[in-house]
Amino acid sequence: MRIIGLGIDATEIPRIADTMAAYGDRFLQRVFTEGEIAYCSGRRRAAQHFAARFAVKEAAMKALGTGHSRGVLWRDIEVVRRGGPPQLRLHGGAARRFEAMGGRDSLVTITHTDTLAFAQVLLFGHDSHGDAE
Repeated sequence: MRIIGLGIDATEIPRIADTMAAYGDRFLQRVFTEGEIAYCSGRRRAAQHFAARFAVKEAAMKALGTGHSRGVLWRDIEVVRRGGPPQLRLHGGAARRFEAMGGRDSLVTITHTDTLAFAQVLLFGHDSHGDAE
């Protein structure tokens, strides 16, 4: 496999907390999936977890080469946890773009300080020789 996309983002946790306080569910429903809202809302420092997922969405849009355009919406990019590291799940326009790029797999990493959440997304496709491995 070869790298077909790379994105990185840093999101200010207080900015997300302020946006949540100002717009509440309207903001959350516009940007995050139901699964992400349930996961983050159940955490002690919910804003930190929402900021981390926001950073993943930004990093994924960069890796896809679209930004928040070309039919790629916030909720098209989802961070899921299944007892291990975070995983990327793409829907809608993000999934279509990933497929058009020849995407096969992805890796996501998230870390944070008290004030910043960082995320990096790597997208992988078939190697240039067409191997299906």
